[in-house]
Amino acid sequence: MDWHIQLQIIGEIGLAMLLGGMIGIERELSHKPAGFRTLMLVAGSAALLMRLGDVLLIHFHTGNQIVGLNMDPGRIIQAIITGISFLGAGTIIRSRQSEHVEGLTTAASILLSSAIGIAIALHQFVLGIGVTILSIIVLSGLRFIQKWIGRKK
Repeated sequence: MDWHIQLQIIGEIGLAMLLGGMIGIERELSHKPAGFRTLMLVAGSAALLMRLGDVLLIHFHTGNQIVGLNMDPGRIIQAIITGISFLGAGTIIRSRQSEHVEGLTTAASILLSSAIGIAIALHQFVLGIGVTILSIIVLSGLRFIQKWIGRKK
């Protein structure tokens, strides 16, 4: 693979990491278990794994046929989601004494960061940036509604 393309992929991964980090900053400010560096790595990992799928196709492609490779890009996304789900599950804590559950929002933000990484790897830059902005609005801007609902209970 041409080194120019590899540098482009590094740039895409960097953008995915930047966007994941923006969500991570909000999580850090909220004192949540998965923060800035974690969500940067999640988004970057997802972007890298998606782009490695492209690399595999190029590597095994000969002419008009792909020799010895039966690849479905959807499987890569499925594998990323499965792995990230295990990571997210580690942030969820349920109290045995009450029905209180913590970490669900953090787990969801980890999953969303991976999806943003996938979007960037697929060159959906506006989508990735837009979803990052929406995520930050949901995580920080709507917190007051959640507190208001909690007071009403």
